[in-house]
Amino acid sequence: MQSETRPRDAKYVQSLDRALSILEVMAALGRPVPVTELAEKVGLKVSTVHRLLTTLMHRGYVDQERESSKYQLGLKLLELANAVSSFSDIRTIARPYLEELVRRLNETANLTVLDETEIVYIDQVESQNYIIVKMFAQVGNRGPVHCTASGKVLLAFQPEEQLDHILAKIDFKQYTNETITEPGLLKKELERVRREGYALDWGEMEDNVRCIAAPIFNYEGKAVASIGLSGPGSRITIDYIKKELAAVVKEIAARVSVQLGYNG
Repeated sequence: MQSETRPRDAKYVQSLDRALSILEVMAALGRPVPVTELAEKVGLKVSTVHRLLTTLMHRGYVDQERESSKYQLGLKLLELANAVSSFSDIRTIARPYLEELVRRLNETANLTVLDETEIVYIDQVESQNYIIVKMFAQVGNRGPVHCTASGKVLLAFQPEEQLDHILAKIDFKQYTNETITEPGLLKKELERVRREGYALDWGEMEDNVRCIAAPIFNYEGKAVASIGLSGPGSRITIDYIKKELAAVVKEIAARVSVQLGYNG
């Protein structure tokens, strides 16, 4: 139960906490609820709950029944649930392919998704190679799109409007001497990625760590994730990429895409 006088600290947003409490109570009850009952359940004044419900309705998280004026969860929450489910589905489908990639090439395989100007590592299978470098890429970590292979390959296959939106928000921070720090150079690199179907990180995020990634498409033809390999520069050479790595990574990504319903 909430309290009207609950203390706040610098990291605590009271109105957001209260709105989430309302949604949680509605979910637990599983039925349309009058505002008075909601106010009692969350321990807030009716006027406070009504204001929060009005905002939640405006954003689609809550609906109000015309006849009874009771409140129920809105379809926007279903959108969010489906988005979370889709990440889970991608992980489940892609996992055996990550394992196959490691078996065939013995480098660490990563699965990532795009979140605005960052990528998020949602799964990983580590290499058992005797030379292993400590890498930033770990499940749950985020990385900048402009200097990671996964980020660049996901950017390359975004719709033009969405790409321009993301590019305008990127902080082109320099991590190594190889980092691309100019929008024009990045756009030129993305053109190459679209032509060749894979992206490279040539030690742009971490010195001596090189990566290659290819896009995963869903049934709508959208690039929803990327699959790639990471390893030390001593093994990930341009010769190796051209002779074997690029073809295998693209093949595996294409097979995952087919599993997601892509027929392009």
